[in-house]
Amino acid sequence: MSNSDTAPAVIITRTFDAPIDTVWSMFAEAEHFGAWYGPQGAELEVQRFEPEPGGGRLVCMRMPTPQGTHEMWFTGEFVELDPPTRLVYTESVCDATGRVLTATEMGMPDGAPTTTRVVVDLTSVGSAADGSTQLTLTHEGIPAGSPGEMGWQMALDKLAARLTP
Repeated sequence: MSNSDTAPAVIITRTFDAPIDTVWSMFAEAEHFGAWYGPQGAELEVQRFEPEPGGGRLVCMRMPTPQGTHEMWFTGEFVELDPPTRLVYTESVCDATGRVLTATEMGMPDGAPTTTRVVVDLTSVGSAADGSTQLTLTHEGIPAGSPGEMGWQMALDKLAARLTP
């Protein structure tokens, strides 16, 4: 994926009514991540989740459809972790073994990125114990207004519901 300033990116900013450490754990701990990630109706199976620089990720998202359950696999690598303020990882659509799919295999046009980058920046708003957290999520390689952005919006809605007491 290109780091060009003209590369497409989804950028979403949200404020959650939860302390920064709690929001961090939702992105950095497998059991929490698996509980909210994905659009409404999706279930996530986390097979590998090693939140350290160079650590791997392998998850399966299952979505019910009229034709049966549809599976999408995602792999990637944790690139940067600066708890509790910044987490960066790569993401690629893959098969169940973790082999990254080509653009053609994904049904995308030639030249579409096969690896994208997700940047999660968190800022504490208020006191550490009872304050809120501002999230800025940037998914480089995914165009604004795309189904990918819609998926993120739905996932962050699920995250907000999970964080609400």
